[in-house]
Amino acid sequence: MSITPDEKQRLMKEFGQKEGDTGSPEVQVAVLSSRIATLTEHFKTHKKDNHGRRGLLKMVATRRKLLDYVRAKDEARYQDLIKRLGLRR
Repeated sequence: MSITPDEKQRLMKEFGQKEGDTGSPEVQVAVLSSRIATLTEHFKTHKKDNHGRRGLLKMVATRRKLLDYVRAKDEARYQDLIKRLGLRR
C-alpha cells in the first residue's frame, strides 16, 4: 500500500519549506500520515494481514520520532503541523 506520485507531489508542495523539498520533517510526517491512513483502510477489510500491520506500526513509530524532533526544535512548528494534519496529541 503506497501513495501515488501525484499525491506525494501534492504533499511536498503543501508542506515543503521551498520548491522540491522532500527531506524536511514536515514533508516526511505528511507522507507517512498519508501512508498510515491508506494502510488503516486496508486493515478494515484484511484483518489477518499481520505482516502488513508490522509495517504500519513501524511507520507510526517513525512518525512519532519525527514529531518529537520537530517539537524539540520549534514548538510553534509542531503545533502548526499537527493542526494542519489533523493529528491529536
